[in-house]
Amino acid sequence: MMSLKHFWTKKTLVGLGLGQFLSLLITSTGFSSSELSNRGINAPTSQSFLNYVLLTVVYGSVMLYKRQALKAKWYYYVVLGLVDVEANYLVVKAYQYTSITSVMLLDCWSIPSVMLLTFIFLKTKYRFRKIAGVIVCVAGLVMVIFSDVHAGDRSGGRDPRKGDLLVIAGATLYAISNVSEEFLVKNANTVELMSFLGLFGAIISAIQISIIERNELKSIHWTAGAAFPFFGFSLAMFLFYSFVPVLLKTSGSTMLNLSLLTSDMWAVIIRIFAYHEKVDWMYFLAFAAVAVGLVIYSGGDKEEDRHQCTAGVGDKDAGRSKHFDEEAGFDNINRGAIAGSSKTGNTSKHDCITSGERSETIENKNTGKDVQWKKS
Repeated sequence: MMSLKHFWTKKTLVGLGLGQFLSLLITSTGFSSSELSNRGINAPTSQSFLNYVLLTVVYGSVMLYKRQALKAKWYYYVVLGLVDVEANYLVVKAYQYTSITSVMLLDCWSIPSVMLLTFIFLKTKYRFRKIAGVIVCVAGLVMVIFSDVHAGDRSGGRDPRKGDLLVIAGATLYAISNVSEEFLVKNANTVELMSFLGLFGAIISAIQISIIERNELKSIHWTAGAAFPFFGFSLAMFLFYSFVPVLLKTSGSTMLNLSLLTSDMWAVIIRIFAYHEKVDWMYFLAFAAVAVGLVIYSGGDKEEDRHQCTAGVGDKDAGRSKHFDEEAGFDNINRGAIAGSSKTGNTSKHDCITSGERSETIENKNTGKDVQWKKS
C-alpha cells in the first residue's frame, strides 16, 4: 500500500508544478495566435522563427563560451528541427479547415503515440497506475469535447477531413519530437539540444517562410497592437522550449503531453475572469478529471525508484540498466544508498552498489575468491 509520504515526493510536486507552468505558456501562445488571426495576420512559421532565433542566440552563446564537444551527431538535430517546425505548422494550419473541437480531440493522438514510441525506443515500462492516469486525463478532455457539442460550439470547417488529417499528422510529429528530445536530454546535453534545435529550426523556418509566407509578411501593417502578440508569442515559446527539457528529464514525455491537456481548460478560466464569458459546467468537471489523472500518473515516484533499483540487482543483463522506467530517472543509476539493502551481488550488477563495495568486488575477484558482502 502506497503511503501519502511516498506519493507526494519532491519529484512529483516539481513535475506537476512545472507541467502546469508549461501548460500556461501554451495557453498564452494560443491567445497570442488568436489575436494575430483577428488582425488578419496568419503566419505561423514566422511566429516560430523568432523563437528558434532566440534559442540559437542564448544557448548557442553558452555552448560557445564553454566550448563543449558535441555528444550527438549534428544530423540528428537537423531531423529534429524539421520535425518540430512541421509539427507546429500542421496543427496551426488545421484550424483553417476543421473545427476547434476536432483539433482538440484529435490532438490527443500524441499521447498514445508518445507512449508507444517510448516503449519501443526508450524501453519505458508503464505500470497499471500510469496507464490509469492517462485514461483519466483523456477522459477529462473528452468531457470538454462533449461540453462544446452541448453548448453548440461546433462548426464543421470548410474541409473537415483535410483538417483532421493535418491534426493527426501534426500530433504524430509532436510525439516524435518529444520522444527524441527526451532521449537527447538524457543522453546528450540540454544546452546542446536547445542550441542546435534553434539553429536548424531557424534555418528550416527561414526557407519555409521564403516559399510560403513571403507575401503574407509583406502585407502586414505593423502596429503596437500587432507587434505585442507577435513578439509575446515568441517569448512564451522560448520559455516553453527552455523548460521542456527539465520536465522531460525528470518525468518523461508522456507526463509533458498529459500536462499540456490542461491548456484548454486554463484558457476557459482566462475567458471567465478576463473576458467575463460563460462556459458550460462540464469544463470544471473536466479540469478536475485531468488534474486527478496527472496526480495518479506522477505520484509515487520515490517508491518506484526503490523498486527499480532492487529489481536491477536480480537482472543478469547489465545493459538493461540503461533503460530504467522514465519516472525512475537516469540519475538513480549512481545511487549507492539503495544498494545498502542488498546483501549479495557481482560486478555485472554495478548500478545499485556503492563505490566502496565495487572496489571490494574487484579485489576479491582478483584473488579468485567469491564475493562476500559484510554487514555494516
